[in-house]
Amino acid sequence: MPEHSITPFARRSMRAALSAVLAISVTGCSLQRYSPVKLVSHMFGPSPGALIGTVSADEPEATLVGRDILQRGGNAADAATAMGMALAVTLPSRASLGSGGACLAYRPGDQNGGRAFMFMPVAGTVAAPNMPLADRPAAVPMLARGLYLMHLQYGSAAFSELLPNAITLASNGINVSRQLASDLAAVQVPLLADPGVRAVFSRSDGKALAEGDALVQTHLSGALDQIRAMGVGDLYNGALGQSFVAGSQAAGGGLQISDLRQSVPSERLPLVVSRGETQIAFLPPPADGGLGSAVAYSATSTSDAMQRAQASVAAWRAQNGNHAGGTGDDLTARAQAFVNGGGGSGGGLPALPASTSFTVVDHAGMAVACSLSMNNLFGTGRMAGNTGIVLGASPARLPQPLITAAIASQGRAFRAVAAGSGQNDAAAAVGIEMHQIMAGQTPEVRPATTQGRVNAISCPQGLPGDAATCTAATDPRGAGLAMGPR
Repeated sequence: MPEHSITPFARRSMRAALSAVLAISVTGCSLQRYSPVKLVSHMFGPSPGALIGTVSADEPEATLVGRDILQRGGNAADAATAMGMALAVTLPSRASLGSGGACLAYRPGDQNGGRAFMFMPVAGTVAAPNMPLADRPAAVPMLARGLYLMHLQYGSAAFSELLPNAITLASNGINVSRQLASDLAAVQVPLLADPGVRAVFSRSDGKALAEGDALVQTHLSGALDQIRAMGVGDLYNGALGQSFVAGSQAAGGGLQISDLRQSVPSERLPLVVSRGETQIAFLPPPADGGLGSAVAYSATSTSDAMQRAQASVAAWRAQNGNHAGGTGDDLTARAQAFVNGGGGSGGGLPALPASTSFTVVDHAGMAVACSLSMNNLFGTGRMAGNTGIVLGASPARLPQPLITAAIASQGRAFRAVAAGSGQNDAAAAVGIEMHQIMAGQTPEVRPATTQGRVNAISCPQGLPGDAATCTAATDPRGAGLAMGPR
């Protein structure tokens, strides 16, 4: 096919995919398409022209990490990458390096509402000759690869400069947050049955760590430092990957190095709902929580939004929407037609796994929203050997979580962003929140749904513009932190 017959977006996607594959297939290789910006140490305050912005996350330390990157001159993609890697340390119950998810990114002027980066949990090999019994099948660790691809396209700093925060949090230790303590309490009996997990997440009296207790993760710090020094590829095709696979097999996860090599993230167009000059972009399938949010956004009432969000996702899954074949673009096009047709009626959904989310906007108007999941609280409940990485649960054994996020733009300016978590209500919560924001409300401390949790940022005057009008909020029933512009 001649190059002139390929769309600009397709060419960018092909280059991104090639760069990402090369970067994660060759040990020590860390390709960048940009000239990396050297981040200024926070000790000296913001760099000249630094893009101080607005950040919100379900876990406070992640918010502080994102704010630190912005203060040191990074953009929203840099901050989001650092936040995702920090969550692997501070909230491993929902976002360890063994997790997966998706991110939505936008910069002013982007066509089609920005770009979606898909790194959903992938099932690995569960049985092979000479392998230990895979009694708790694990998911392929997609977090680092997915964040790398998003950052490759939108970031400004070197990827390696975005890891020291997470490394320090793991090596020096953190105080267990209320969210992590709650997750530990919910599953502590089966969780602490694993010796590797028990050594990290229990107190001297044998009980799970509680809020405020110190959590030090020396092995995880080493794994993160190895990624910083050798590149993301080391987790998928290098020494760290070999250690991870060996640890996974010993823990009953059943992964092989070929699983890691073959599972790659993708860049896609989002689902879009247009209202005049306003575009609301949602994550596309296989993050079908975005599909539910798009349907909920157009609902006439909160109760209608909740019912339609779950019914639409149930209908999409009933027709095998995520696995009907074709390319990623075909999948997005089918989902767009499904949303344009009003969704469907598919009844309810089974109890879905937990997730977490975060949002970040810089003063130039770049925005990133991500939703992550382990496919179960603490995934398989086991650790991959001496890597310190908690294994995510295979999606072949558990239903897929509702991964959802949305970004609104008006003309060539950013307007609002929201990302959700909270099991079955996540999709409805994001759709309802975006509807309220675009109707003129600010992201307030108001629960959107019973279970849904939302991180949201609104800039009524748009960005680029007066950032002082931007506001951020995290759900008051959680334990997150939102920080607005100064």
